[in-house]
Amino acid sequence: MGLIAALRGLPREIWVLFVATLVNRAGTMALPFLTLYCTQGLDWSPSDAAAVLLAYGLTSVITALPAGRLVDRAGERTVMIASLLISGVVLALYPGLDSLESVMAATIVWSAVNEAFRPASMAVIVKLARPEQLKTAFAVNRLAINMGMSVGPAAGGFLAAVSYPLLFWVDGATSLAAGAILLAAPWHAPRDLPPHQEQVSTAGVSLRDPLLRMMMFMALVLPVVVVFFQHIASMPLFIVQHLHHPEYVYGMLITVNTVLIILIEVPLNHAMAHWSHRRVMMTGAFLFAAGFGGMAFASDIGSLVATTAVWTFGEMVLLPSMSAYVGELAPPSRRGTFMGLYEVLFGVGFSVAPWIGVTLLDDFGGETLWGFMFLMGCVSAIGMRFLRMTNTRREEE
Repeated sequence: MGLIAALRGLPREIWVLFVATLVNRAGTMALPFLTLYCTQGLDWSPSDAAAVLLAYGLTSVITALPAGRLVDRAGERTVMIASLLISGVVLALYPGLDSLESVMAATIVWSAVNEAFRPASMAVIVKLARPEQLKTAFAVNRLAINMGMSVGPAAGGFLAAVSYPLLFWVDGATSLAAGAILLAAPWHAPRDLPPHQEQVSTAGVSLRDPLLRMMMFMALVLPVVVVFFQHIASMPLFIVQHLHHPEYVYGMLITVNTVLIILIEVPLNHAMAHWSHRRVMMTGAFLFAAGFGGMAFASDIGSLVATTAVWTFGEMVLLPSMSAYVGELAPPSRRGTFMGLYEVLFGVGFSVAPWIGVTLLDDFGGETLWGFMFLMGCVSAIGMRFLRMTNTRREEE
């Protein structure tokens, strides 16, 4: 009953965002199949397909901070709606392009507008939720993402067998539908202060301290973010090429991860709502270290499921708390900027994780790879002990 009361106590706008995110993520199929579309649908070389995917990733990193600054200037809801509607239009036009230059240009635009949704949605959660609700609110948002992602890529596999353009049209339609939901639903969130009032409200308040703490946080968390992205970098190669399991075993492990998140993450974060961010993040990082480090000793399916369950608990514990910490650290007039920096952290981790993981796996083997990941997770966990905490998120409002 405590959990039900807590969920009912979340602001109505967070549930509107939940529905819009669920609809949008349920249509996520163009990006997972982008490489196959380029190689199979357009008959391009793998190197050209990789270049298109690289363009998406680099654009997301480069534009994350400007997108966050735009959120601070234009407002979270405006940026979310624009991101969804423009993404829908770009996706609808995508199948009509056939040259590398035109597809690359469309991909860059798509990445820039699509990824702008993330800092905006995270910033609005921080604005709406009370401090004791933040972990639960971010867990609810991740629930919508994971529920949608459990549908989108799977449906995309069937659509790709019929027609690759359908992937983009259905993905674009769900983006437009999600934007329409945010546009049509009643929205009574507190308005951002006009720029001149923001300057008055932050007079005498230095941004140097929270920025320095944000930089320290990013440096301490980056190692465990690299560990996290091994689940899509070196982990599938380790399972298929080194342990000689069929590909469906990796797919099954990702299903285990998703099901656990859907069933457990929200009540788990509600139970930890009054834990300090430091305690939660240290616990989550150690679980990541133990889960991925344990793969050095895994060989059969049972042990792989066990290690996956351990690092999944790390994901459920760590990621909502990281978002909540950044949300509390950010001054109200700079929420979008700080969430943009947060996205830069994940973009950098996503960029370097495959290189680190695959290089270690190929050159030194699985035991060295997972031993190194265990150490990196522990470095982040121990480093978080020295993070300065804050409970004064709304002191400027």
